[in-house]
This record gives sequence, structure tokens and C-alpha cells, in this order.
Amino acid sequence: MDYLWAFVIGGALCVIGQILIDKTKLTPARILVSYVVAGVFLGAIGLYQKFADFAGAGATVPLTGFGNTLAKGVREAVMKDGFLGIFTGGLTAAAAGICAAVFFGLLAGLVFKPKDK
Repeated sequence: MDYLWAFVIGGALCVIGQILIDKTKLTPARILVSYVVAGVFLGAIGLYQKFADFAGAGATVPLTGFGNTLAKGVREAVMKDGFLGIFTGGLTAAAAGICAAVFFGLLAGLVFKPKDK
């Protein structure tokens, strides 16, 4: 059942993004940023964790999950380091994911020989 809910919730987030692309004049970049900001906002007010507990990877893998990770990292760093945590918490919490994205992007670029359009 957990796999089904992860698939349904993750798919619903993708469907919402596709509808926004098709029915509005928003660019994909603005929609992606909106997803991250929504994750930060919902994480900051404490709602996203409940959603992630229910949906599993369907909520933690998309960009809204990245926003939630940033908010959680900032909250923990502020508790530990005070004001300085505002600037360091988000990057510290998301460092592994950012590093993996850069590494696998480089690896894909080396394997598949990208070309300019």
C-alpha cells in the first residue's frame, strides 16, 4: 500500500505541474520554483512532514520535498547556531542531494556526450 500511495501522490504532483504548464502562461522554471517555495512554506508551518509521513517517497522525492528539506535544515540550524543558522541550515541539510545531482549530471554528460542544439 505504501508504494501505491507514493505513486499516486507523486503522480498527482506531476499532473498538477503539467496542468500548470498547459493551462497557464507560467514557464516551467517558475513552476519548479513555486514547488520548492510551497515545500518550504508547508515545511515551515509543520504540515509537510505529516504529508510526507503519509505519502512516503511520493512527497519527499519531488521538488516540494527539497523545499521541505531546506526548511527543516534551517529550523534545526537556528535552534543550534542561532541567527547564523538561517544562512547555513538549508545548504547543510540538502548538501548530499545537491552533491548527488551534480555528480550524476557530470557522469551522464561524460557517458552520453551531450551536444549543443
